[in-house]
Amino acid sequence: MRSPKTLLAHIPLIFAYAATTGLISAAQAPAANPVPRMQQLIQSYAKSKILTDQFMGSVLVAQGDKVLIDQGYGSANLEWDVPNAPDTRFRLGSLTKQFTAASILLLEQRGKLSTSDLVRKYVPEAPPSWDRMTLYEVLTHTAGIPDFTSFPDYRTTEWRPTTPAELVARFMHRPLEFEPGTQYRYSNSGYVLLGYILERVAGVPYAEFLQQNLFTPLSLTDTGVDRNQMVMPRRAQGYDAHPQGPTIARYVDMSVPFSAGELYSTTHDLWKWEKALFGGKVLSPESLAKMTTPNQDTYALGIEVQQIAGHKVYVHGGAIEGFKTSLAYFPDDNVTIVVLSNLGAAVEKMTDGLAAILFGIPVELAPETAALPAEVTLPVKLLQDYVGAYRFSPALTIVITLSGNQLISQADGQLRVPLYAESETTFSTRITEGEIEFNRDAAGKVISMTLYHNGTGTVGAKN
Repeated sequence: MRSPKTLLAHIPLIFAYAATTGLISAAQAPAANPVPRMQQLIQSYAKSKILTDQFMGSVLVAQGDKVLIDQGYGSANLEWDVPNAPDTRFRLGSLTKQFTAASILLLEQRGKLSTSDLVRKYVPEAPPSWDRMTLYEVLTHTAGIPDFTSFPDYRTTEWRPTTPAELVARFMHRPLEFEPGTQYRYSNSGYVLLGYILERVAGVPYAEFLQQNLFTPLSLTDTGVDRNQMVMPRRAQGYDAHPQGPTIARYVDMSVPFSAGELYSTTHDLWKWEKALFGGKVLSPESLAKMTTPNQDTYALGIEVQQIAGHKVYVHGGAIEGFKTSLAYFPDDNVTIVVLSNLGAAVEKMTDGLAAILFGIPVELAPETAALPAEVTLPVKLLQDYVGAYRFSPALTIVITLSGNQLISQADGQLRVPLYAESETTFSTRITEGEIEFNRDAAGKVISMTLYHNGTGTVGAKN
């Protein structure tokens, strides 16, 4: 369901883990009663022991005004055994970008700015390399701004409260990854910049603008800007999947994701949002058409335009420590699917599967367990050679750490995944197909890592 470029930001170790949904290109008629099979699919993920297929959270599926599924699964808080429910509030991660893009378009409708304007008009202190960069290019991830969440120091700064100006300063004077308008590359930095510009143009904080112009008018009473110190009723705790059981997710100060990822919401409020946005209650027809028209790749403005089971879909996912989210609207079918998770990484596969079932396509359930590969024991001294950060692209770094005699791999912002040795240089995750191989130079120094899947290898240099 996600384009390859976007998917790399959302799956651990960038293994192309095969979805069990088996997407079909030809559109098919909706099933007579899809709900029982949908429930079976969700329950299979809720019971799965495979790390990437585990799920706790809330799901809403609606067709028109008819709600097909509206339920919580697992716990909002494992320590207190509080169940997830339809009104549980989850951090949204990058779903925030949809609200940021709509806000920029609102300002355009009001004559406060134009998406064709140069960024320098609103950020005159920008470097010369930004001279030809437009707001539209930032909105569509084609501006070339490097993603600050991939910087080597991100892990050591994500816990620290910050301001929009300080966030923008982290990436403003770094080299662009390409000439604006020439390529697509997903960038959280770009949407942080949009929030920064919104505040300058509107003259109010980002949170205040969204509250006054979106949340209050649309009665989104369970949606807002998250703050760590805020007492929030019905807030879900985020967890990471681990072979020995869930662990509390790494701390992130919610001022850091800002307009790229700081919102929280519920399945019901996101359904309201979709109905309002695509029902013409937020933007003019011209602005909505701009928001839903891809520029390069499949990305439009805070929305990806794709096909699931042969049906057109406006969709976006989100990932932030302990949370994964997916919001999909099928315009030709008037179907909304919302999957919000506080454990596990299966939300995209679940969204694909629920849609396929609704449109009459057979879908396999998530397997409960997977066969484990053979493992060999290696000395800790050898494992220590592999510890370090491996850079695969400006947007993706995988960090290898050592816990006791176990190597742990973690892609940017993703789950911690144990590695199991199959030889002195090759390792598997036991949760996906494919393997890792560490490479040495002629002097015996570890210089890179190769990720293999389906016979294809991707190399990341060791920093």
